[in-house]
Amino acid sequence: MISETGFVLENGVELPFTGFGTYKIQQKEIILSALEAGYRHLDTASVYQNEKIIGEALRECTIHRRELFLTSKVWKTELGYDSTLHSFEASLAALGVPYLDLFLIHWPQASPDADWKPALTETWRALERLYEEGAVRAIGVSNHLPHHLLHILKNCNTRPMVNQIEFHPGYTQSATAQFCLNQGIQAEAWSPLGRAALLDAPLLLELAEKYGKTPAQICLRFALQQNVLPLPKASSPQRMRENLDILDFEIELEDMFRLLTMPRTAFSGLHPETV
Repeated sequence: MISETGFVLENGVELPFTGFGTYKIQQKEIILSALEAGYRHLDTASVYQNEKIIGEALRECTIHRRELFLTSKVWKTELGYDSTLHSFEASLAALGVPYLDLFLIHWPQASPDADWKPALTETWRALERLYEEGAVRAIGVSNHLPHHLLHILKNCNTRPMVNQIEFHPGYTQSATAQFCLNQGIQAEAWSPLGRAALLDAPLLLELAEKYGKTPAQICLRFALQQNVLPLPKASSPQRMRENLDILDFEIELEDMFRLLTMPRTAFSGLHPETV
């Protein structure tokens, strides 16, 4: 659900329209620049190995913890009840914070041939415990397909509130995105710019000229109009600010369909059942 200031999860927790993705970012200065540009939602994961530098940036900035929305994730090799709880505590320690706003299961299975259902059940049980204890304000998943989500929904006490997926023009995962919308699960977009491969795509360049925006802004606005929260990454302060400036225009319906029906473009090649 969308409010005037952001997205509202099924449990009432609100988060900003746009987050800052930190994959491969290892410089504290970039995190500080993002915070200065106006980002208040930082998305990280244990496997990114940057929680410590994010924690250092948080301690150096003057922004109060309650003004921030922090997300981290348990890695696929740590699935299971006890190992998930350990991963969560390690993330808290690295970030130097008393709680997380959102904790996700990074991938649904440890390997392509894994028996994923028992591990996923136990991992979700650990997330439910963290949520019930107030250690995290919301819980969810990442890179989960509808059948993975159905398994959780059939075996849970607390429903997933978020599913973070690869989503951008040229790869919208329409079945998963629609399933999430129907189930009240907030979809978030990692790689909403297609790892920059979309920035010189002819259609994106055409629409950028039409709307007086950058191709990146077209991609991010496209996500918002599909009720998907984008998590762009940038190292330039100017691009950071541009990526937040996406609320003052609307992509017309015809152009939305052109973006929705693009040939497959900029797909990462990462599929939940083959990684």
